[in-house]
Amino acid sequence: MPFQALEDRMLAETICSAVSAAGLGIAAITAYRRRFLTATRIAAYALVPLGLVLTGAVEWLAGTVFSVTAWVGVGVLGLAWALFMTTRVAERRSLGKAARDTARPGAVAPGASAPAALGKASRPADRPKGRAAEQGDDFSDIEAILKKHGI
Repeated sequence: MPFQALEDRMLAETICSAVSAAGLGIAAITAYRRRFLTATRIAAYALVPLGLVLTGAVEWLAGTVFSVTAWVGVGVLGLAWALFMTTRVAERRSLGKAARDTARPGAVAPGASAPAALGKASRPADRPKGRAAEQGDDFSDIEAILKKHGI
């Protein structure tokens, strides 16, 4: 089994080194075309995989990704997250039901303009009257500009 981990790590390091070399080549071509800012950014991105290899992050990642124990741990964490989310949904539903049972049907929250429970969208009649006048002013300005230019 130790040989398998060594092969996995070597494969990951080779791929990261190849990606870095290719990125640096693209950066060199970009710099040759006198696009130095773009070439510098490409070189920076290209050096990230090489830095990960040199710091040992790739070795750790390769050991984790190909480990059955690590994937079982990920599954257990996923199950725990699903249980937490299920309890939150159930709690919200029970709290919402309790709030609906105790609330008066016509109750309005303090400072609210309309009952939130009714869910009515604002109708055009509810909009302020001055808004139509503002739109007319905007169009008159545009018409004046167009007339000035003979359009």
